[in-house]
Amino acid sequence: MITINGKGVSSGVAVGPLYFYRRSTGAVPRVTDADPAVEWARFEAAKATAIGQLGELYEKALNEAGEEAAILFETHQMMLDDLDYVEAIQGLIESDHLNAEAAVSDTGVQFAEMFAAMDDSYMQARAADVKDISNRVVGILMGAVQGGIDSDVPVILASDDLAPSETVQLDKSKILGFVTAGGSGNSHTAILARTMGIPAIIGVGDQLKEAYEGKEVFVDGQTGEVVVDADEVTRDRLTKKQSKERALKELLDQLKGKPNETVDGKNIMVYCNIGNPGDMDAVLANDGGGIGLFRSEFLYLQGNDYPTEEEQFQAYKTVAERMGGKRVIIRTLDIGADKQADYFNLDHEENPAMGLRAIRICLTRPEVFKTQLRALYRASAYGKVAIMFPMITSVWEVQEIKRICKNVREELAAEGVPMADYVELGIMIETPSAVMMSDRLAKEVDFFSVGTNDLTQYTLAVDRQGNNLDKFYDSHHPAVLRMLKMAADNAHAAGIWIGICGELGADTSLTETFLAIGIDELSVSPASVLPLRNAIRSIDSRTNHDKILNELLES
Repeated sequence: MITINGKGVSSGVAVGPLYFYRRSTGAVPRVTDADPAVEWARFEAAKATAIGQLGELYEKALNEAGEEAAILFETHQMMLDDLDYVEAIQGLIESDHLNAEAAVSDTGVQFAEMFAAMDDSYMQARAADVKDISNRVVGILMGAVQGGIDSDVPVILASDDLAPSETVQLDKSKILGFVTAGGSGNSHTAILARTMGIPAIIGVGDQLKEAYEGKEVFVDGQTGEVVVDADEVTRDRLTKKQSKERALKELLDQLKGKPNETVDGKNIMVYCNIGNPGDMDAVLANDGGGIGLFRSEFLYLQGNDYPTEEEQFQAYKTVAERMGGKRVIIRTLDIGADKQADYFNLDHEENPAMGLRAIRICLTRPEVFKTQLRALYRASAYGKVAIMFPMITSVWEVQEIKRICKNVREELAAEGVPMADYVELGIMIETPSAVMMSDRLAKEVDFFSVGTNDLTQYTLAVDRQGNNLDKFYDSHHPAVLRMLKMAADNAHAAGIWIGICGELGADTSLTETFLAIGIDELSVSPASVLPLRNAIRSIDSRTNHDKILNELLES
């Protein structure tokens, strides 16, 4: 038995085979004296695999986002069988003796340039498609695994850490838990684990060896314990703990359908954070009261080009319809900082967390912003959609946003496109400047939602992704809590509501403090809804309200 200790960042006990995440090796190999027969056979096999993968993606998109979103994958299947495309690859393999990877890559570049040079906008858009199918086939030839996991059974996934663009493409049905060498409690791996309601452990360093792959591993996300080949005593202890967790979940399930109401009758909105329409099953299973944060940037991270207006519309529409009239707050794209998409071609920045990110990209690339806003307003016809803007620091930003929104609405109305008569507009409070200006900002919008992860980072000058800074990154810091109180007071003075959509919202040790401060809504991972409801229903805000506020002011 081997015991490894890290830091637990998502609680729970899981057991399963260990599997190391495999990345693509990057550069495409080029061989100029390859055997044509061998390389052609390799290409045909890879093409057949790609067509099969696209068929699976078609069915998944059909179930999650509807026919119009799914048709893209059907189109890609047809493009892979296009005679001109296939013959161009065959020519490079047979005449130039190129290996299959190089032949497919070169053909993809050639065809993409040809499409991009055409006058017709529809054909120009096919440039991205031919790049996508070529990259898929090259990836298969180079041994890349769809969804990052080549296993017939669910696994404990191990990695150094995972970028947002990697987490969004994982086959989540194959993951029982996470173990990472580095990372932080605010890494996207940790956030994904909490959204999925599975255990995660970070910071194990080089203790986890690739030689352990395939071995049975227990992970305890509460204690940070990783056990390889557990002995009978340890197995019994962790299995019993897992059973107790399941029993507790069954008890919490009895709270489904009950109000998020304190003992003295104060009701709190409890919503869910999601990254894509596929998370909706977890929201509904856990009785989420709405969507407090739809991280729309994950639609941008899962592809090799900007998602189209139609693709975005289908995703937003699906979530709005499935929530059945409950509020769905969709955050405009928050690309930049730790969430990078290569096709944005952002300049390298020494400090990207303070650089061109989020609303700054939207306001400097209005064509990207307007495409998303058009999709959002179109989706508003199918449910109670609200739009939220991240990384606000100034009143002028909000006023410019509102001007652009007004123009987009007028364009859609002129085209006869249906949309809601009124769509709430809100902003994220995640910078100290937004807190200090919250009295004026509150007069411009319908609601505030506090991003506690970034607010803590910017308030304490601590990188939220820093591997060795956890003891300095204190989201319970009095400065952070005082900022919450200031923003809440200014929101209520202007007659608007305020919520929290950062990870701190699920911290039940602070639930009573949040209620005393005046927070109206808490948006958390789906798995945290029922534990949070249980905490709210045990609070009598008449008891400690004044004491909590006095301690906060004196701290």
